[in-house]
Amino acid sequence: MAALTAVRTLLVTGAGGAGRTCVAAATAAAAARSGTRTLLLTGAAGAALDPLLPPAGTEGPAVSAAGLPQPYGVDGFDSLYVARIDPAASFRAGALDLQGRIGSLLAMLGAAPLDPEELTALPGADALAMLRALREAAGADAVWDLVVVDLPPVAEAVRLLALPEQLRRYLRRLLPEDRQAARALRPVLAQLAGVPMPAEWAYEAASRADHELDAVQAVIEDPGTAVAVVLTPGATAPATLRTARTGLALHGHRLAAVAANRVLPTGSADPFLAGLSADQQDALKQLADQCATDGVPLYELPHLGRAPQAGLGDGPAVPVAPPEPAAPGPHPPSAPWTVTDRLAADGWFVWTLPLPGATREGLDLVRRGDELVLDAGGFRRIVPLPSALRRCTVAGAALRDGALAVRFTPDPEVWPR
Repeated sequence: MAALTAVRTLLVTGAGGAGRTCVAAATAAAAARSGTRTLLLTGAAGAALDPLLPPAGTEGPAVSAAGLPQPYGVDGFDSLYVARIDPAASFRAGALDLQGRIGSLLAMLGAAPLDPEELTALPGADALAMLRALREAAGADAVWDLVVVDLPPVAEAVRLLALPEQLRRYLRRLLPEDRQAARALRPVLAQLAGVPMPAEWAYEAASRADHELDAVQAVIEDPGTAVAVVLTPGATAPATLRTARTGLALHGHRLAAVAANRVLPTGSADPFLAGLSADQQDALKQLADQCATDGVPLYELPHLGRAPQAGLGDGPAVPVAPPEPAAPGPHPPSAPWTVTDRLAADGWFVWTLPLPGATREGLDLVRRGDELVLDAGGFRRIVPLPSALRRCTVAGAALRDGALAVRFTPDPEVWPR
């Protein structure tokens, strides 16, 4: 795993249409006003942030790698920069870089290189562009104190954050380490054949990809990285928060804050507004109960009474520093992914996997070799078993108080006597 960074990263997700971009922008602006050198990283397309970005072709004050978003300073803020991700440019830069690295192989195969003009972004380019930008913005060479990332809605955001780990697993399966020794013979074979060996390019490309994914994963899993979920209190908000809690916990992400956006004032004389406010208060109580269970703060951001104006600072913000956990709720979750040795007393080990918000109906687990395939809340994660549990069999599992406890008993055929 790559080295940890000193950059704080706040990942902002939530329900579609809940005002994630506006809250992320206001949060970044609030941090910059306090003197924190802040980057707002967004993939949002539309007019909300257009006033913050200079006209096309204008040079910005900072320089980034090819294909990654150019950070631009924001007028009126000494410490605030904004970068909008361009998936097409990122994909084009990555494809051209790969094409340059395997030029000899393409020539051997008689393939004509692609021109930049004929490269168009493929499905999934948005996610890869966001990950590349996050790697650069919050990586070891970052110049920012805080990076606020405007992520897609909850389900898409959870899958995006899980992508580096998943892709690295695929690479290990396709090119396992036990085949690396055969690479020592490839230079000899290349000299005999007179051309580069294609398999060597595959190994080099896989190694480079693994290194880049490792850097992204290090940012995502860094203790200074936290997630804020933005919701508009309403009938669907509690279910969305449960989904977010389960998906984020399944992949080991820290939920630091929940923001209830566009909260209406209570006590209105207008019957219609009074009814809407009452519905919001019911939803807020359910959100507060979930937050209290996890020990996560809930921030109520008031409705502006109008549509937010384009730009920054026209809206409430959430605290930018990943906050300390609030007082633990009635059922505080166990330390994540812990193995408890109860072999002497009960004859088994217990692997505790915190899954707040999960239900038995949406939960499934399968032992596959030395891995556990876990489905929860519509999300899936495949995790390697701790070494001691690889010599055990699954004896049962129970979901209680927001945590999945999986029991393992030693396998007599492989357990040391």
